[in-house]
Amino acid sequence: MQVDFCAQGGYVDSMGYDLSNTRAPIVPIQNTLAFLRKHGFHILHTREGHRPDLADCPANKRWRSKQIGAEIGSNGPCGRILVVGEPGWEIIPEVKPLPDEIVIDKPGKGSFVATNLDLILKTKGIQNIILAGVTTDVCVHTTMRHANDLGYECILLTDCCGATDPKNHDAAISMIQKQGGVFGTVTTSEKLITSLSTNLEASPTIGGQTRELTEP
Repeated sequence: MQVDFCAQGGYVDSMGYDLSNTRAPIVPIQNTLAFLRKHGFHILHTREGHRPDLADCPANKRWRSKQIGAEIGSNGPCGRILVVGEPGWEIIPEVKPLPDEIVIDKPGKGSFVATNLDLILKTKGIQNIILAGVTTDVCVHTTMRHANDLGYECILLTDCCGATDPKNHDAAISMIQKQGGVFGTVTTSEKLITSLSTNLEASPTIGGQTRELTEP
């Protein structure tokens, strides 16, 4: 949930998409974060961005962004687009990480490539991941697919995700549910909180067994 994806003048806005689609998950994510933090669940945030010299930005990725009028590395209202350290690269204040929460900086769409996410999860003994963020069909889906291949159990919160096109969001949700849950499962934040509340009453130590991973 970065400025470049959710705020005026950022990457998504520069491409001409309706920001209401990528901002829609903010309140559900806030509610979910508040619940999970209260009960001691680990929260991990992800942040997409490239080195200022763009040495880690593939030429085809930069070329495609240029074709739609939002070239990665170019100057915009929020600084250089998708570049580490620029205002657009920051996570939006509405879901700002707490000081003790891990932020995974990634150069690509998925959160496992060229990062230490898998090592962190394994070191902490994490096997279950709750996914939230934007965009559903790109960063979130890529991360979920990779996590599934690595053996993690994944659940995606449908109201805590958003895409630049609602049809893409719906299609991404539908794909997850095929073949009995080919990549994991989906639910809403309200249902998750209700279910966890019931389980926490029965087993107060459950906090910390499932973690939330918020995408850009």
